[in-house]
Amino acid sequence: MNTKTKNPTASKGAAKKPSEKKSPASSKGDSKSGLQQLFEDELKDIYWAEKALTKALPKMLKKITSSELAEAVENHLAETEEHVTKVEEVFELLGQKAQAKKCEAMDGLIKEAEELMSENEGVTRDAAIISAAQKVEHYEIASYGTLVAFAKILGLDDAAEILESILEQEKNADQTLTEVAESAINIEAAGEDEEEDVEEEEEA
Repeated sequence: MNTKTKNPTASKGAAKKPSEKKSPASSKGDSKSGLQQLFEDELKDIYWAEKALTKALPKMLKKITSSELAEAVENHLAETEEHVTKVEEVFELLGQKAQAKKCEAMDGLIKEAEELMSENEGVTRDAAIISAAQKVEHYEIASYGTLVAFAKILGLDDAAEILESILEQEKNADQTLTEVAESAINIEAAGEDEEEDVEEEEEA
């Protein structure tokens, strides 16, 4: 009886190893690691932005004519200085030294604010400052909103709590600027423009 002997080598080869595909679990881990890196990069970005604002806001204050607007900007400057410290606390929670990465968006917004202040005067300049300041606020609100969401997904609850407290202050600052603009600044600026138009017509 001619029986075929099993070939151990062939048998071993037949049992092919599964292809090297990442399991859903490892894939999830990789994405979480990527999100962690993105979170840290965004944190460095907003850290630079807040520190830049501590230098830009005092320049705005020197150009403001409205006492109500000056008070709003002064309050936000104090909050911004607190935000720098709070972001540093988040870095500490991550076990890292606070690092800043240039925020091109904030850099552009600050430069735009400087141009608006140089191109306008009086109450109109106050209105321009509010416009520039609210653009800054909206960028910060978007940034901190994203950071809070990332922190929660990553399970960084303490960091999320700190970042959420900053987010609320940014929203309040934006609302205050809107109220200042609606109460007097924009109306006075419009009146100022009408007076200039009348003067030009009389000269003509």
